[in-house]
Order: sequence, then structure tokens, then C-alpha cells
Amino acid sequence: MGHYAEQRPGFEVTKDWNGADQVMIRSPRGASVLVSLHGGQVVSWRNERGEELLFTSSKAIFKPPKAMRGGIPICFPQFGNCGTLEQHGFARNRIWAVDDEVPPLNQNDNNCKASVDLLLKPSEDDLKCWPHCFEFRLRVSLSTDGDLSLVSRVRNVNGKPFSFSFAYHTYLSVSDISEVRIEGLETLDYLDNLSQRERFTEQGDAITFESEVDRVYVGSPNVIAVLDHEKKRTFIVRKEGLPDTVVWNPWDKKSKTMSDFGDEEYKQMLCVDAAAVERAITLKPGEEWTGKLELSAVASTNCSDHLDYPCS
Repeated sequence: MGHYAEQRPGFEVTKDWNGADQVMIRSPRGASVLVSLHGGQVVSWRNERGEELLFTSSKAIFKPPKAMRGGIPICFPQFGNCGTLEQHGFARNRIWAVDDEVPPLNQNDNNCKASVDLLLKPSEDDLKCWPHCFEFRLRVSLSTDGDLSLVSRVRNVNGKPFSFSFAYHTYLSVSDISEVRIEGLETLDYLDNLSQRERFTEQGDAITFESEVDRVYVGSPNVIAVLDHEKKRTFIVRKEGLPDTVVWNPWDKKSKTMSDFGDEEYKQMLCVDAAAVERAITLKPGEEWTGKLELSAVASTNCSDHLDYPCS
């Protein structure tokens, strides 16, 4: 994993094979999260049995400035290619810093959690392509039960308002995409990126997969379930401050066009992103926005029970 380790309160800092710092967080029961300071990106989330819960492509490129294909890239200040910046913005390609001077979050947020706080500020090059001063603070936490949470806070330290879109581009590891269904997005409107963002209404009682899907479900509920029948596992996705949910699987034809993605790997992954895409977030000078994602992996029973739980 790395060639040196530095102990810090609650986490361990190591180097990856390219020399970039990465932070390991462990829960008392054995779950773990690995966060790379390249992109502030969660690159691994394992349960207490050591099973990897996030997908990373076998062909992923781990070298800056290329973003790694897998884990949870941070898409900021732009999602996709709907703007003037590079695909998904620049935050996922920058080197973040461990934040030792963290403004307090609400008191119950860090209850029984091990966490690390990261900070990103714009470089001179960033300001040339996106001329807005900001502070982006990211807290990555692991609960005693192994639940993963990410809290992003973006503050406008600019003299004028700015707007941005955002997503936690979450690659979930699944056994077989044809055996997966998503509950919680039925009857919603979605923008179809395969049809020039035309608006449709979801007709099924759950979302299943038989071909390429690239959709933005707008005004989605704050709790969504991703059921993996073969693994008898359900991911519960909880979100706050993020009104949309992006669902993406490239399927076979698109997979073959992606240099950092295996031809058959679409079968083992599904992106379900907590996002703010349809309407940009606008911050006045001094204002701060918070967007939260919480992921749980539970044994599949009657998973509709989980759809009533708030984001804690």
C-alpha cells in the first residue's frame, strides 16, 4: 500500500505507489476506509469481514492528473460536461491537504465515528479557469458499525456570488448488474443523458438494468436502496443537501471505448450518485453549503424498512 506510515489521531497516513498521501481509517470491529489526498477520493471501503464494497476498475490509472476510475470521486465545481470545465470539474484531480483546524460541525455528527478532515483551496491555475475563491472541507467518517459518511462544506470566500454543481460519484461493487435493482426512485422524473437530457418519468416499480443507463433523477428522496440479489446485500444510500440522484452503468458497448475500464467490468459496478445537478447551487459571499452522503451495507431482508431512516 505504501512505504511509510504516520500515526495521527484516529487515522494513519501512508504513501501510495505514486508517492501521494493516503489516509486509512479503521473501526474497532475491523471495517476500514482508505482516502487518497489525490482528489480527496475514497478509494476503498471494506466491511468488518474485509469485503470490498466499492468498485475500482482493474485498468484504473492511479497517477495525477488523471482521476481514478472507481471509489467515490468528488465532482466539483461541475458535474459531467455541462459547463466550461473539464469533465466532472477539477476537485477530483487536485491534491488535498489534511485539515488540522476544522470549524465545528453539529455536535452529534461525529458521534462514535473515526474520521479525517481534508481541505481544498483553489490554485492559481484553478482561478484562471474558474475565477472564484472557495474553501472546500471534506470530512470522511467511519462509524462503529462500518457505515461510511462524507460531509462536504463549500464556503464562498469570494467577493461575489458563484454557482456550482456537485456529485459524490459513487461506484458500488455488485455481483451482477442484471441481478441488481434500485428502490426509491420509482415515479420520479429523470433527465436522460443518452437522449440529450430529455425529461422522462420513471415507469417501473424499481430500476433494473438491461442496457446502458445514464440518468439524473431530480427531486429524489433522501434514502434509496440498491438491492444485490446474488450477494444478498443491500446498500442504503442516505443524502442531505443533494436533491438529485445520478444512476450510471456504461454497459458493454461504451465499456469498450473507455481506456481505463475493462470490457466486461460493467457487470460488477453501478454508480448511484448523491448530486446537485439539475439546478446549480449558488452561494453569496460568506455563505456555506453542506452536502452529506451516508452509505450502509446490510443483509437483504425486506429492504423497504430501510427507506424510512433519516440520514443520522
